Amino acid sequence: MAKITLKQWAERVGLNPDNARQKANRGTLPAVKIGRDWFIEEDTPNTDGRIKDGKYINWRKKKPEV
Repeated sequence: MAKITLKQWAERVGLNPDNARQKANRGTLPAVKIGRDWFIEEDTPNTDGRIKDGKYINWRKKKPEV
């Protein structure tokens, strides 16, 4: 597995390089900073941590369970 720059990886997976850098800074992306540049394994998938199942739709209107 070869390491490539985070910018190259972001372009491959269709992500904005700035957003990829933010994910790396937060620790949600397994990237390593060497000097001033970020590097990542080239076969790392782009994961999305958002909740998409609709669990929180209208959560304010639901009655609390007791």
